[in-house]
Amino acid sequence: MKRVRIVALREDRKRLLEHLQDSALIQIKKVKKNEKGFSNVDVTSQMQVFERNVALTEQALKILDDYSREKKSMLSSFYGRKEIDPDDIGVIASKSGEIIEICRKINDLNKTIIENSSEQVRISTSLSQLEVWKNLDIPINTNDTKSTAVFIGSLPMKYTETELSQKITSENPKLEFEFEIQHTEDTMTCIVLFAPVSQKTMAEDVLRNLGFSKPMTLTAHTPKVKTERLKAKSKKLFEESEKAKENIISFASRRDEIKVTQDYFRIRADKYNVINELEHTRHVFVINGYIPEEDLDKLEALCNRVSTCYIESEDADEEAPVKLKNNRFSAPAQGILTMYAAPSHADVDPTPLLAFFFYFFFGMMFSDAGYGLLMVIAIGFVLKIFKPDDNMRRNLKLFQYCGISTFIWGLIFGSIFGDAPAVLYNHFTGANITMTDILPWPTLDPQKDALMLMIISIAFGLVHILVGMGCKFYICLKQKDYGGAFLDTGLWMLLLLGLAVLAVGIAVGPLFLYIGAGIAIACAVGLVLTQGRNKKGFGKVIGGLASLYDITSYISDLLSYSRLLALGLTTGVMAQVFNMLATMFGTNVAGSIIMVIILIIGHAINIGLNALGSYVHTMRLQYVEMFSKFYEGGGEEFEPFSLKSKYIKIKEDK
Repeated sequence: MKRVRIVALREDRKRLLEHLQDSALIQIKKVKKNEKGFSNVDVTSQMQVFERNVALTEQALKILDDYSREKKSMLSSFYGRKEIDPDDIGVIASKSGEIIEICRKINDLNKTIIENSSEQVRISTSLSQLEVWKNLDIPINTNDTKSTAVFIGSLPMKYTETELSQKITSENPKLEFEFEIQHTEDTMTCIVLFAPVSQKTMAEDVLRNLGFSKPMTLTAHTPKVKTERLKAKSKKLFEESEKAKENIISFASRRDEIKVTQDYFRIRADKYNVINELEHTRHVFVINGYIPEEDLDKLEALCNRVSTCYIESEDADEEAPVKLKNNRFSAPAQGILTMYAAPSHADVDPTPLLAFFFYFFFGMMFSDAGYGLLMVIAIGFVLKIFKPDDNMRRNLKLFQYCGISTFIWGLIFGSIFGDAPAVLYNHFTGANITMTDILPWPTLDPQKDALMLMIISIAFGLVHILVGMGCKFYICLKQKDYGGAFLDTGLWMLLLLGLAVLAVGIAVGPLFLYIGAGIAIACAVGLVLTQGRNKKGFGKVIGGLASLYDITSYISDLLSYSRLLALGLTTGVMAQVFNMLATMFGTNVAGSIIMVIILIIGHAINIGLNALGSYVHTMRLQYVEMFSKFYEGGGEEFEPFSLKSKYIKIKEDK
């Protein structure tokens, strides 16, 4: 990686930045402190306009999806972004004002619908409150007359006329009153009460004692008239909302234009964000950043073609980002690595090793030739037909390679959709053959040879761990930490190898037993003598002895690889169970139809569950068992200044 500095004429800034954005060659980085005579240009206001337009278009698209969902196939997520010619950007820019205005209309129409909906909720509440007063022939907010006080409201109990009359009289026998009950239910009685104005205070005290409360909805019209008016208003709001929905739906045909306009403003916002990070004088501007060394010539050619530039470069510092370089076999696994952490400058790039072991272990866990072949064919079809973007393509290629490994391990285990070939042959012919009889090569049956496969799984785990420790050994040598390489890592590698030879000797003979024991004991002594070398006094002895406790950690790591057997066994057993269920309904037409349905659904479930399990557990073996031995991470991944669009991509200039 090289640190680069470009000095160019300010009048060429727009053109140069656009070409750099198209090329995706350089990661632009803001300097911590401007040099004397240089300053930053504040374009925050312009950038905010573009970002608001992006947000506006996003909201408009969401609204369109709410009222007129875009028709997509189940496989639409595999399609790549729409490819457009560089000249089309100018057309998109010229129409951007019109499209933004459409987005504003869509948002305004949706705002109207939301406001109308809220108002209809309020109307509905008012109508329910007026329902109990529907027989009242005077307005609810009727005022007192010169001689009569009027009380309209409700009591929190159910009363009959007799009960209520007695209750009021018992509260104050001197009160003169008349009343009408408008509505009753279990917890409420709605009344209209009249009393002499001279006794208004007396009436208020009585009603207060009874829990009297006025209606929530007050109106100068009778409840019947108010109800009719509210219903008419609600109908008008509904019609207005329906009209607004129709208008929104009418813009569905402009969805693609809104998408490309969103990307146009997203690209412009990115460019103006970069402008904020550049140093300027009246006549020139400066770009600071990082670029892979092999792309330096391309950058110089591009800059000199677009503008009059001065370019200087130097070796990058420790803060430089990291760009991973891998071949077609390893590149699909880069996403698995960066999901964990990008490598630091002190690390080695473990992607090739990660890729090999990921494919290897995934295949051993999924371990069915039929499933693997389906993965390879289906992914090949998607790659050929849909032409997905780079990230999706890498993810698909990852699983395609896993499919190849799965196919190979399936042949080793003698599993083709479980034991489907043998089961179906026996079902229709009445024979009694097994997969061993069908396949012309020797196989390992996870059910019958479980112990052998357990030993093989742990052996693969030992190789995996030793490879991780080998990477640590190499890193220590690279950093000239010879003690860390030979004493901390090398001795442990030899100790594990010695224990492996010792285990072989138990099964094979005393020669391997003695060799393994000798290596293990010698390494253990070496660890005791060297692991406390950085401590003082008696701590040297304690540190050396305590280091041997780490053997439990290595044993635990090795036992984790038993999941290779467990997942492989699970896949095969589930497939066999579905095969058995499918053949339980006879060989007639109905039984054959049911058999096909069970086979399709059952194997689909098995693929879904065990592919996910194999993916997760394979990642765990990489992250926990291997990476813990050497990988630090913490690096910054190289992210060039580029067209970060969501819906479109620019055709490359040949």
